[in-house]
Amino acid sequence: MKAYMTLGTRDFLEKLVDKHPDLGLYLMGQGTGTLAYYENQNKNVFSAGNEYEIISENGEIEDEGYVVMNNIPVLEDSRDSFEQRFKQRQHGVDSMPGFQAFRFLRPLTGKTYVVMTQWRSKEDFENWKNSDQFKEAHKSQDSKPPAYFADRPFITSYHMKKDEEGDQQQ
Repeated sequence: MKAYMTLGTRDFLEKLVDKHPDLGLYLMGQGTGTLAYYENQNKNVFSAGNEYEIISENGEIEDEGYVVMNNIPVLEDSRDSFEQRFKQRQHGVDSMPGFQAFRFLRPLTGKTYVVMTQWRSKEDFENWKNSDQFKEAHKSQDSKPPAYFADRPFITSYHMKKDEEGDQQQ
């Protein structure tokens, strides 16, 4: 299965949603920007954006919620060891209150992997970050970045956008 993402204006991306109702496109907002995301076997409708292979997944993406994407640039010769680490991950996050979905995405072009989690709310995500399960899952990380990082990882977060009236405020 593949995942596709692109950034754009809300108006433009809403037109894509209307044009492709069968794809299950999700819109996510971050400040004034909007990201479109969908999963499909092989149909890419974006003229620009990123394409990923879904390596690992749990849960179903919901129309409402808070999404956190850990964007991790990985050196080409370190991809196998990086993927192994995530395949052997502990699944404490999956049982946390408010957890909705997890995706581990391998870039088909470029070097930046995405570890995506969806939560019922930002508060649920913050509770995960402050939990013993989070500390346990991240205890092997020390202050020095792993050797397989090509650049510094960065986090992006979004609120799902269902419709104009149903938008959540950040």
